[in-house]
This record gives sequence, C-alpha cells and structure tokens, in this order.
Amino acid sequence: MTPAQKNEVKLKRGHLKQQKSEMNSLWCSALYKLSIANKYKDDIFWFPHNLDFRGRTYPCPPHFNHLGDDVTRSILCFAKGKPLGKKGLDWLKIHLINLTGLKKRSSNKERLAYADYLLPEILDSADHPMDGNRWWQASDEPWQTLAACKEIANAVRSPDVEKYICHYPVHQDGSCNGLQHYAALGRDKAGAESVNLFPFEAPKDVYSDVAELVEKVRLIDAANGDEIAQVLEGFVRRKVIKQTVMTTVYGVTRYGARYQILRQLKDIPEFPEKYQWKASHYLTEATFSCLQQMFTSTKMIQDWFTECADIISKTCNKPVEWVTPLDLPVLQPYFKQKTVNLKGITKLSAEFDRPDKPNSQKQKNGFPPNYIHSLDSVHMMLTALYCWRAGITYVSVHDCYWTHPCDVDIMNKICREQFIALHSQPILEDLSKFMLERFGNIPDDLTLRALLKECLSRVPTKGNIKLCYESYSSVQIKLVFILP
Repeated sequence: MTPAQKNEVKLKRGHLKQQKSEMNSLWCSALYKLSIANKYKDDIFWFPHNLDFRGRTYPCPPHFNHLGDDVTRSILCFAKGKPLGKKGLDWLKIHLINLTGLKKRSSNKERLAYADYLLPEILDSADHPMDGNRWWQASDEPWQTLAACKEIANAVRSPDVEKYICHYPVHQDGSCNGLQHYAALGRDKAGAESVNLFPFEAPKDVYSDVAELVEKVRLIDAANGDEIAQVLEGFVRRKVIKQTVMTTVYGVTRYGARYQILRQLKDIPEFPEKYQWKASHYLTEATFSCLQQMFTSTKMIQDWFTECADIISKTCNKPVEWVTPLDLPVLQPYFKQKTVNLKGITKLSAEFDRPDKPNSQKQKNGFPPNYIHSLDSVHMMLTALYCWRAGITYVSVHDCYWTHPCDVDIMNKICREQFIALHSQPILEDLSKFMLERFGNIPDDLTLRALLKECLSRVPTKGNIKLCYESYSSVQIKLVFILP
C-alpha cells in the first residue's frame, strides 16, 4: 500500500471506532432510561426543578425527564387525566401533524384537515407499529408521533370522544423564541412577521424564509459563474440552515455556524464530498447576511449588549449583572482561573475561579444570549403563574409549553397575553438605568467613566413603531406592530 492508501485506511478505522463508541453510548443511555421508566411506570412522580443563574428551569433528575429525547418524551404522560371536551381531539390531531414536521406553513385548519385525511394511516400505525405501513417512522419525532397515534386511536374508538379521559400532553412551541424576543425588543416589523408576532391566517416559518432568501442569493451567484453556488443547486434546504438561524441569537460564531452547516451537508448522501467544506463557508456567509436583512434591529441590540459587557468587564473590572422584570438578580459567573499545585504524596493540580478577575471575553460573548434567556425565563414563569391561577396543568421545556388537549386554548391566550405584558415594559431602558446606577461611577478615570456612561445610556432606538395588541376572540391574542 502507498502512504496515501495507508493514511486513508487509518482515517476509516478511526471513524469506525468512533461510530462504535457512539452507538454503544446511545445503547447504554437508552437501556438506562427505559429501566427508569419501567421502575416508575405505575407510580405518580414529580420532577423537582432547579434555576440556573439566568432564571431558566431544569429538572433535577439528569437521566429521565421531559427535557429528554424523543423516546423519553413519548412515554411521559400526565398523572391526572382530563376529558377531551369539544376541541380536545382536534388539538391532538394538530399536535400529531406538528410532530411530523409536514405542514410547517399550513394553518391549524389545514393541519386538522390533513390529519383527518391521514386517519387510516394513523390508526394503522397505532394498531401495527412494526408490521403495518409504519407511517409514523417517517416523522421528525417518530416515537412521540406513535404515542399520539395510539392516543388518537383510543379516543376515536371510545363511546363518547368528548368524555374520553386523556393523559397525553399537547405541546405549543415558540417560533424561534430568541428572535421573537429580539423582534419585540426592537419593534422590528419584518422580523416580527417571520416569527409569528404578526397576525396571518397561516403561520410563518422563519427557517424557510431565510432558506428562500439564501436561495435567491445563490441563484444570482450561480448566474454569475460561482462554482460553489452552482454545486449547491437543490441543496439550500430548511434543515441545512435551521440550527444556524436558531443559534444566531445565542451568540454562535461564524466558525461554529460553519461546522453546523457542514454536519448537515455531510448527512446528505448525494452532495459531493469534495465541495462540503467550501459550501459550508458559502452558506454560512449567505445565512448571516440574510438574517441581518430580515432582523434589522437584532444586530444593533446585540452589538449594544456586547459593547456594554466589554466596557463593564474591562473598564470596571466587574462581571456583568442585571435584574430581570421579575426582580431576579443575575450575575454572569465567568471569571479568570488560577491553577494551584497541591503537594503531598501525589501532586495534584486544581483550577479555581478568581472572583476579582472577570473573564472579559466570556462576559462579552455571554451577555447577549444570557440576557435573552433571562427574558425567555420571565415569560415562562409568568405563563406558569397564570396557568396555575386558571387551574390548568402546565409543563415547560423553555419556550415549549405543554398542557392537556382540552386546555390548549386557555394556555394559548395566557401565553400571548404575558408576552405582550412583558414587552410592553421599557425593558432596554430599565436595563440601561440599572447598569448606569451599578457601574456608572466605578472607574476612577473621568474619561473612562464618561465613555462607560455614554455607552450604557445609548439604548438602541425603536424607531416610530409602537407595541399594542388586539383581541380577535376570547381565546386568541395576537401581537401587532402598527405605525402611529
């Protein structure tokens, strides 16, 4: 064998070893989760939760919880069941179609009609999951889809559908929640339309919207003779750029985004391997450019967050901190580390945080996503409080809210009302005032103090668009952006 052939064999061997290790890890994880589920299958249990420093909630049990994977979510049910009522079965069917990912841009009415059309396949999946047509296996979330098929089959075969006691949770998920908060903070009309903060008959899908913009850019470049743009014909897909769009608001770098897109291109068997790296670079630049066109205020607000954090951590030598609209104090725990050698029978080296020395790079990069996460947690907490007052069961996975099918309309109303209530407050102005009071007088140097105050007081403008809302029915509150 030539040296090149030996090197190729070595690379393949390493790849196969990695695959074997990953599969073994997945196998052990699945067995562990299923053993926990089997242990508690006849019991009622609770998930105690923990708050992280931003206010986000996470269940304490690490291996089996509702934040888990598709299999874990598919076998979790509410301990207390409720009758489906008049619209419960409809919401079960809509939830099933949402899980499949087949009708992202269709209205709820169209999704319900599609579920009725697929009812024979749904019943076949419920009755013969492994030896039937296996329609459920083509879903984005196959195991949750199978669970929904079984619940719908039980409901439609019951003597009285409205009185059928259902334990199955229905999910209502945010449309790229980070971008929703940025669009609301900046009163960004074009961005608000893309993330469903504007009233449309059919929902918008921001990932598809960005993919369409990227495709327009690709067509122009391909016509001008760009080789990579020509190779990418037919491959600018929603799934390829979705993760990058989702994580842009949480501070993903171009380097990280490039690897996200590269992984998606590698999962497409027909895409030529030799162009994967260059194509990922091309799509990364095009995606970031199109996002800036759609969300004009987002970049401005992100830059202000970053500049404030940079000056606070470097000039004041302090970690960035703020208070959420629910009065939760937040302090970013990013500090420089020192290494200490412990001498004894054996030598140990340990790292410790130095609370007097903030890590300015992490403080700067972490502030924009952490602040949006803290707003996300405030909206979730407000929704939870008002759902509790309304007497409905409620579970959250950050921006994805769960409840009984019969209570979805009530939860939808509460969710929208609390989002509007949150963003009707002067959030950025209050943040600026807090940081000026907290950090404005710390530097000894008058020039630095003036620079800090100028930065903190320069709140990104919201233009002349104001926030309001209109009630279209007793259960539907929509966020509307109108010009005064």
